[in-house]
Amino acid sequence: MKVKDITDKIQQGVELLKGEEAINKTYCSQNSYRDEPTAQRAFARARERIFDVNRWSEISSLTADFSLLDPIGNPKPMGRPDVGDHIRVQLPGPAPENWVKVIEVEDEDTKAGFTARPCSDPREKTGAIEHFFTDASTSTFRVSLVGQTVFACQIGENERVNNQPPEAGDRAVINTMVAGAGWLFYQKIQWKTLTDYLVDL
Repeated sequence: MKVKDITDKIQQGVELLKGEEAINKTYCSQNSYRDEPTAQRAFARARERIFDVNRWSEISSLTADFSLLDPIGNPKPMGRPDVGDHIRVQLPGPAPENWVKVIEVEDEDTKAGFTARPCSDPREKTGAIEHFFTDASTSTFRVSLVGQTVFACQIGENERVNNQPPEAGDRAVINTMVAGAGWLFYQKIQWKTLTDYLVDL
């Protein structure tokens, strides 16, 4: 790698951590089956799993805990995500809770999933975005069936560190640290583990 390339990457990293730039990240897994009926059954399992957000916490001790809540913050222990619902995400370690709001749900014959964006805690009235990314960021979770192959993807778009007032509240420093660690290594652990689970890998 040329010196200029290294310098450019360092500069981009600095701008990302300052919250001055945004990036897109995608993590995907796929599993192919011997025939279409088997693939269709596997897709049915993947569809069930992607909407059973509360069970995502059981995948691995290395990954985050997820809790699905309704629009005002009441738990939905048996529910599936609807537009307006919230998901509380607790990362491993001492990091604060992170919140996202479901803004779109899709459930078709060969495609299913939902999109969420960072938001405030629905139980509080501070207005601060309780997430390490800004509310311009989105995260899409999707499973799809193409022929005899089931795909699962987590698509992060416009990921920008939430470290500017007033949206960051008192979380600017911790948000910068969490986002940096996520981009460096943790996102891959979290989302690849999830997408593998969705397609039975």
